Amino acid sequence: MAFTPHGKHLIAGEWIAGDGHFTSRPASGPAHEFSSGTSRMVDCAARAAEDAFWTFGYTSREDRAAFLDAIADEIEARAEQITLIGTQETGLPAARLQGERGRTTGQLRLFAAHIRKGDYLDRRHDTSLPDREPLPRPDLRMIQRPIGPVAVFGASNFPLAFSTAGGDTASALAAGCPVVVKGHPAHPGTGEIVAEAIDAAIRGTGMPVGSFNFIHGDSHEVGQALVQHPLIRAVGFTGSLAGGRALFDMCAARPEPIPFFGELGSINPMFLLPNAVAARGDELARGWAGSLSMGAGQFCTNPGIAVIRADQAGEFAAATVDALRETGPQVMLSDGIAEAFAKGRDRVKGRSAVLDLLSQPCDRRQATPQLYMVEAEHWLEDQTLAEEVFGPLGLIVTAADDDQIVALAHAFEGQLTATLHLDDADAALAARLLPVLERKAGRILANGFPTGVEVSEAMVHGGPYPASTNFGATSVGTLAIRRFLRPVCFQNIPESLLQDDLRG
Repeated sequence: MAFTPHGKHLIAGEWIAGDGHFTSRPASGPAHEFSSGTSRMVDCAARAAEDAFWTFGYTSREDRAAFLDAIADEIEARAEQITLIGTQETGLPAARLQGERGRTTGQLRLFAAHIRKGDYLDRRHDTSLPDREPLPRPDLRMIQRPIGPVAVFGASNFPLAFSTAGGDTASALAAGCPVVVKGHPAHPGTGEIVAEAIDAAIRGTGMPVGSFNFIHGDSHEVGQALVQHPLIRAVGFTGSLAGGRALFDMCAARPEPIPFFGELGSINPMFLLPNAVAARGDELARGWAGSLSMGAGQFCTNPGIAVIRADQAGEFAAATVDALRETGPQVMLSDGIAEAFAKGRDRVKGRSAVLDLLSQPCDRRQATPQLYMVEAEHWLEDQTLAEEVFGPLGLIVTAADDDQIVALAHAFEGQLTATLHLDDADAALAARLLPVLERKAGRILANGFPTGVEVSEAMVHGGPYPASTNFGATSVGTLAIRRFLRPVCFQNIPESLLQDDLRG
């Protein structure tokens, strides 16, 4: 059955309409009207979240785990409707949306299991030593506690896994933090139906209204009001460097600054080491082409740059071009993303030192793969070539020798991922590169491609700036919960006053 959005905002358990409206711009299917959020609505939502915190922040781990499981169940109950409107709004194929829905419900259930175990609380207890000389030691108990209401910005490229009920929301709710989500205007209907699923889970499990709030927004007003609201205690964001940096600066400029956990993009360099290329260069070219063009290149882990020795670059480039030509035009997530991709392509190909290997036309919202090549000296001199182009565009950077490959590694800014393609005979060069890449990226791969992020205990999806604004955090995996907790020490507090997780 088709889902027809009502276009309202969820605030304090009520679906509320606003005065202004905007119209969705789907890739296919009917457009719908949505109410535009306002700073007044943000204030109501933030206050509702703060009110809910005094109950929700003190719920048991089991109750919150049951709530997360219930959200997953409610999302699955709307599976067909979510897939239908999601494909219409984003242009993503149904199989991709189905897989992403599984990832979304999977990470909700993963966080439920994670908090049931309790290890994330990092509980520590130093018992009192009243007879210690020269001074006695008090009884000290430490535990991680939720920080309060969290603002979450829906992401354009993952309408489910990084949006309304995505990783930021799941980890914040798991921590005990109420959430206010700003829905992404590129997929407002998808966001709305997922918000309905969370609302149903709140009612079904008896969680306080205000534990989750959802506001549509097609202007900067809602985002600015959210990050500047004094009751919001942290922000989770996935999006562009320019937009994220603007919000980050607002958070830092508040009278009481708050943490901004922004994942801002990455070019995810691959280093193709000589012996690996000699042994399987064509295979590496085909693998890169597939990763580069997957989902029209609209993954934050898209490997946009390949570093290779100059004497091996010709054959590798030719094989990559052949593989990319097999990929036809793909629909991009929004008109704005398609326009930005075309501008990024023109910026790269317009550099005099850049060799055009495969430059194909882009038709409105559709993108085709593009491939270019530049020598290391020119790349090092022109840092605009190191800027992300969000879409299926690859740049081969050719190095004269091993020393120049290492020099290129030093020159990269912070990345989400960095990849080494190597064989055993490349171990010496890889050993030189690994310490450099460790300082540059949150995840380092060997003989693989970074598209595809496992949601697990050990995953890190973050990195030094500009990949993210907080190099000590991850937005994927169970460690993401630590962003929304802070350690609190209880000294000589009577056990009868302590919460259950601190007793004993």
